[in-house]
Amino acid sequence: MSYNHTNNDRQLHLGLFLFSTGYHPTGWRLPESVTDGAFDPKFLQSVAQKLEKAKFDFFFLGDALASSADMQYQFPSQMVRLEPFTMIAHLTAVTEKIGLIVTANTTYAEPYHIARQTASLDYLSGGRVAWNVVTGADPRAALNFSREKHWDNTKRYDYADEFVQVVKDLWDTWEDDAFVRNKETGVYVDGTRVHALNHKGEHFSVAGPLNVARPPQGQIPLLSAGTSERSQELGARFSNVIFTGQILFDEARKFYASVKGKLAKYGRSKKELFIMPGLVPLVGRTEEEARAKYRELSNLIVTDFDLRPLSQRIGIDLTGYPLDGPLPDLALSSLTDDGAKQLVRLAQNASGHEDITVRELFHYFAAVVRGHLLIVGSPEQIADEIERWFVNEAADGFNLCSPYMPGGLDLFLEFVVPELQRRGLFRTEYEGSTFRDHFGLKRPENRFAKKDAVLGG
Repeated sequence: MSYNHTNNDRQLHLGLFLFSTGYHPTGWRLPESVTDGAFDPKFLQSVAQKLEKAKFDFFFLGDALASSADMQYQFPSQMVRLEPFTMIAHLTAVTEKIGLIVTANTTYAEPYHIARQTASLDYLSGGRVAWNVVTGADPRAALNFSREKHWDNTKRYDYADEFVQVVKDLWDTWEDDAFVRNKETGVYVDGTRVHALNHKGEHFSVAGPLNVARPPQGQIPLLSAGTSERSQELGARFSNVIFTGQILFDEARKFYASVKGKLAKYGRSKKELFIMPGLVPLVGRTEEEARAKYRELSNLIVTDFDLRPLSQRIGIDLTGYPLDGPLPDLALSSLTDDGAKQLVRLAQNASGHEDITVRELFHYFAAVVRGHLLIVGSPEQIADEIERWFVNEAADGFNLCSPYMPGGLDLFLEFVVPELQRRGLFRTEYEGSTFRDHFGLKRPENRFAKKDAVLGG
C-alpha cells in the first residue's frame, strides 16, 4: 500500500488510551509487564514522555465512578486508577507538546466546576488540554452519589447537552483582552469585557462569570464516545474528536459516514471532527513473534469458559461443543448479517490459521468484548491495517489501547510509528504546541465579543 500525502490534506492522528495494566485482560500477567503503573508517577511520566517523543497527538485517561473486585478477571485496568484531573495536572509539568485529555462525567458534576478545572488545566499545560465528555454507562455510579438509580439515556443526554453549552459559555465570559493591568491608572480589568452569563435552563441556573480567565485555546476541544443516536448527535454538535469501539471495518465506515453526515446541520465542516476508533495492536518484530505473544496472553486468561455471551454474539449456541473441537457451521447463525463470519475471520487473523477451535474463538472474544479491535502481526502488517482504515474513511486515526505495558507500547513506538512515517501517513514533527494545533483547529472567537461588536456597529 502507499498513501500520497501531497495529494490529500488528511493526516493520520494517534493517541494513547491508557490502560496501565494493558488492555488485554491478562496483559499484567506477562513476566515483563508492570502491574502497579496506575499509581506510579514515574511510570505515568515515562509513558507520556515516550508518546511525546513519537509525536503522538495525545495522552488520554478514561474514568469511571464505580468499581468492584470482580472486575479483575475481565478488565483489571479499569478497576482502580488515579482521578484524571489530578493526574493530568501532574503530567503538564513533565511534557511540552503532547495533548492531554481529561474525562469528566456530566451526570455527576456541575458545569461551573468543570469549566473552572478545565480552564485551569489549559493554563497549566500551555493550551494542551481537551475534555472527554461522558454521561456514564455504569449504573452502580448512582449509588456513590446519593442517587437511587442511574438516569436513562434520554435524561443523561438532555442534561449533558445543556451542561456542555453552559461550560462553553463560561469559558467565554472573560474576553481575551479584558485584563488591562495598567499600573499608571490602576485599572486592572476592563469591566465591559467581562460578561455575566445569567443562564437559566431546564437543568441549570448559572450566573457567571467564571473565576478563571479565558483558556489559552479559547474554547477547549471536546471529545465524546459512544455509538447511540444521542451520543452521535452530541458528538456532531460539540465534539472535535469522537472515540468509538468498532471492530468490523464495514461497520466503522458506516459509522464514520453517519457522524460526518450530521455536521452540516450544526453549521460545522468535516474538518472539525475526527473519528478515532480504539485499536489494540499486538506487535512483534516478526509475525511469528506477535502470534507467540498472543498465544501467551490467551493462555493466561482466568475463566470458567462461560460460552453464553459468545454464543449470543455469533448467533450459535456453542455450549454443547468441545472447547478444542472445530467451530460449527457458521450458516447455523441466527444473525441476519454476517457478523459471525466477520468475528471468526478476525479471530483467524489473530491466531494465524483458519481451522480455529471454539477455545481460540473464545480467547479472541475475551480480548475484544469491550469493543476495541485487536490485531496481531509484524510492524508492516499493523501499519497496513491502520492505512486501510484511514484511506478508506473508516477512521481519521486511532486511540491506541496497548495490550500490555510498557512493552506492547514500546514495540509500537519503535517499529510501527517509523513505518507510518515512511508511508507519509504520520507526522515527524509537531505542527504546533496546542491540542488545537495538532488537529489543525483554529482558535475560535469569543462569542460575547462578537455579539458586542455587532451591537456596537
